[in-house]
Amino acid sequence: MRAPAPDGPAAMATEAAAGAVAVAGRHADSVDREARFPSETFAALREARLLGLMVPRAFGGGGGGLADAAAVAHALAQNCPSSGLIYAMHQIQVACLVRHGQGADWHRGFLERLAGEQLLLASATTEAGIGGDVRSSACAVANAIEGGMGGAFRLEKQATVISYGMEADAILVTARRTADSPPSDQVIVPVLRGQTRLEEIGGWDTLGMRGTRSVGYRLVADAERAQILPLPYADISARTMLPVTHILWSSVWLGIATDAVARAAAFIRAEARKRPGIPPPGGRRLAEATAGLQAMRGMVRGALARFEEAADDPDRLTSVGFAVAMNTLKTEAAEMVVRIVGQAMLAGGLAAYRNDSPYSLCRHLRDAHSAPLMINNDRILGNTANLLLAHRDNGSLFG
Repeated sequence: MRAPAPDGPAAMATEAAAGAVAVAGRHADSVDREARFPSETFAALREARLLGLMVPRAFGGGGGGLADAAAVAHALAQNCPSSGLIYAMHQIQVACLVRHGQGADWHRGFLERLAGEQLLLASATTEAGIGGDVRSSACAVANAIEGGMGGAFRLEKQATVISYGMEADAILVTARRTADSPPSDQVIVPVLRGQTRLEEIGGWDTLGMRGTRSVGYRLVADAERAQILPLPYADISARTMLPVTHILWSSVWLGIATDAVARAAAFIRAEARKRPGIPPPGGRRLAEATAGLQAMRGMVRGALARFEEAADDPDRLTSVGFAVAMNTLKTEAAEMVVRIVGQAMLAGGLAAYRNDSPYSLCRHLRDAHSAPLMINNDRILGNTANLLLAHRDNGSLFG
């Protein structure tokens, strides 16, 4: 279905992405059916120079903000959720580099390359034996390359998931700072395609989000210490990665819900035209789905505004209340998209259940069910419960 006309501060970014959004829609079925990377979509995004959207203009990028990236991810997800999620994951890594990499020569040069060459970034945070606990690492960056220069090291990681790893131009890898560091003393290392070898250790035949190609790999990278981001991963995570991830992922899920409701509404209108004066039986379910969609949209916009207000204040970004708010965004948005798509399917009935229908919601339903599993909601709710031991809500309407 076509995305609605853009409005608000991110309208220009959405308009710039219109061509890529249309391409994503044309190829979404084959991407899903073949579980393949949406190469056509990302060729169009590169042509529109949207991979460097958040890179400052001083480095040759688009100079956009998080709202722009969220708007593009949301628009893509309405036509091809896999494309929207890949774009979101890429921009999460870009945000980390932009917000924490401008103080070092290597990272400034990398930002210029990212914008100039429209590089696609992936991440490697999960690890065998640790799983989804991204705040722990077994691998380390301290292994010197034999015969190499003093600043060189070899990094080896058994990554259980690297989405679109083979297609990425660079991968941001989490690892322990040194071989003697505890698992929680982590850094982020951007490693380039030419520095990296990937050996596949797991396939990707899944229910949904098939185009992300989230395969497991043994990653071996020979890199330089200058590539390590200077700020500890714990700080980067709290200030940027965690809130940006939850906001951009939620924007993707909102895109799925938006298109699901639009398809259900189109079906109900078509049924109403067939039988004037007789309310279609699915109308009430459409009303429920629409109410849920409005609530979800308000929640995502509210979280985005909250982040932008706190973006330059490390104390606010690392506060317990802020972490609770961002965790809650993720868990609630992940549940809401499943519920809204389910309601939209009930509104559309058999037409929504069929794969060969213009009102089909089969892919929406499958993709939506990935949301509570991406950093499992139970894990996040457990972390939030621990945070609430030290946090008391102030009870304010605007708190």
